[in-house]
Amino acid sequence: MIDKYSSSGDRFPDSRPDILLNYTHSDPGSLPGTFRIDKSAQSPEINLIDYNSEYYQYANHLTPTECVTYLSTETVSWVDVGGLGDQATLKELGEVFQLHPLTLADIVNVPQRPKLEDHQDQLVVIVQMVSSVSKNREVWLEQVSFILKENCLLTVQEKPQQDCFNSVRDRLSKSKGTIRQHQADYLTYVLWDTVIDSYFPVLEMYGEKIEELEELVLAQPSKVTLGKIHQIKRDLLSLRRSISPQKDMLRTLIRDGHVLIEERTITYFKDCYEHTIQIIDTLEIYRELASSLMDLYLSVVSNKMNEVMKLLAVISTIFIPLTFIAGLYGMNFNPNVSRWNMPELNWAWGYPLCLGVMLAIAIALSIYFWRKGWLS
Repeated sequence: MIDKYSSSGDRFPDSRPDILLNYTHSDPGSLPGTFRIDKSAQSPEINLIDYNSEYYQYANHLTPTECVTYLSTETVSWVDVGGLGDQATLKELGEVFQLHPLTLADIVNVPQRPKLEDHQDQLVVIVQMVSSVSKNREVWLEQVSFILKENCLLTVQEKPQQDCFNSVRDRLSKSKGTIRQHQADYLTYVLWDTVIDSYFPVLEMYGEKIEELEELVLAQPSKVTLGKIHQIKRDLLSLRRSISPQKDMLRTLIRDGHVLIEERTITYFKDCYEHTIQIIDTLEIYRELASSLMDLYLSVVSNKMNEVMKLLAVISTIFIPLTFIAGLYGMNFNPNVSRWNMPELNWAWGYPLCLGVMLAIAIALSIYFWRKGWLS
């Protein structure tokens, strides 16, 4: 998904293909609302879509102050901010849209745990969305924040235009569907539903990964395979941490409602809630499958070890009587002192006979073990 984070809130280097999310926290003693802006973060790019059932206008590269000129009670305005690299612009954005300093800090200091906050005249929703999947099937997560106000929706993302909202922008520009027939609360539903639905292709991809890993475990149970199993389990855990809170947020919103959300829109949010349940159930199934892959790996490795031990035991069993014969005739008895002291040492064919007996014993034991199926 979009970004990879370390425990300090910095992104992992691009060479590390995981989506582990470790939520950030302020340094002890820091002021409330302190920004922690990544040096590699891009400067904010502000785009706006203003529309109603018969009107549509798109404007890009705006400043926060310029956005105010588009806000009206007769149209719905979607202000989309991409990039968190300019503290001055972000503070101006907070002043223009009257964002609480702590809310603005949650938006800027990524990643945050998904949350839903009711601020009377505005509804704040912070979630994790799937922004992209690389050719190597690496998933990138990005935080996106929704601030719903009357006739206005403000969205703030980590990077400009790196999201899953292009289909929504296309529907607005071409007046497809019924988005332009509704208010900003319906637009919030559509975007949030798009974020949730973006998890389904990722789940399908991880289902394929688990099937491939199962075949790999059976064919080649190596340390590399074990590492891939651990990586799958960590990824699934991170996905669950990003989607599970959204289920609780939607349940709270459906139960309590909000002054900015119409009753008919609540019905649509119920559909989002059902989708989150479906995603979480699928994630639980995949986590169980990943755990079973670990058991399968240990079983395959144990079986291979048993095969090796069985082969070594068979070889040892064959050489036991041969070692006994070689050891017996390796004793230093003088046959000239007594006729019972290894008279075979004086036989002309004693040595070939001893080798023949040893060979016959080895062949006989090998045939016996083969018929028992121990050599297969």
